[in-house]
Amino acid sequence: MSGHSKWATIKHKKSKEDAKRGKLFGKLSRVIMVAARNGSNPDMNAALANAIEKARSYSMPADNIERAIKKGAGELGADNYEELTYEGFGPAGVAIMVDVMTDNRNRTASDVRHIFTKYGGNLGAAGSVAWMFDRKGIIAVDKSHPIGEDELFSLAVEAGAEDMTSEDDQWQITTEPTELNFVRNIIEKHGIPIALAEIALIPKNPVKLDKNEASKVLKLVDALEDNDDVQDVFSNFDIEAEILEELTS
Repeated sequence: MSGHSKWATIKHKKSKEDAKRGKLFGKLSRVIMVAARNGSNPDMNAALANAIEKARSYSMPADNIERAIKKGAGELGADNYEELTYEGFGPAGVAIMVDVMTDNRNRTASDVRHIFTKYGGNLGAAGSVAWMFDRKGIIAVDKSHPIGEDELFSLAVEAGAEDMTSEDDQWQITTEPTELNFVRNIIEKHGIPIALAEIALIPKNPVKLDKNEASKVLKLVDALEDNDDVQDVFSNFDIEAEILEELTS
């Protein structure tokens, strides 16, 4: 898991850089809009609460968040986005899940298929790789906070978390998706800042890659994530931290 978790941390940092260009905010707005269709009150809508907290973690302005909520609720005129997931295989046979939000599924399907083919992968049928992942809530706490490992672990588990692991400069807490908001709120109420809180797909059996394979896979993942309709990309690769650092520096 270390290589994959390290990639999640790097991806979060890269996304913060992308946020400066505004591209990420558009993607985050779509998530909020779609979630807000089922209610504009985050206290009564867990999906919306998750979307808002994720947007805040990337420093998305409050005005943007509020506007996206109103659009989703139909107060400002709604955009017709739908959620889709594509499944496929990349170089070295790694499994890849691609979450998208689109207003034109034919365009998006064509774009995603083209990216897979261009970078040595192939799009699969629904269900072809989904079974290789578990959907979990992930909460990251920077180790720079003075709380001790045992204290944080006890706090998280008592709040309903499943587990906590050490990942470089962060503690990563795992929850059931439905428990993410509650556990995050408990941790924050104890004055502990959250570096990242989101729903993610965790691979059951990561595939270890060498440097050459890793380079090819990361190029495919980067190309997918650069597509405007793609919200998130999950894969079951495991790359040594040293190789990952070299390829992403």
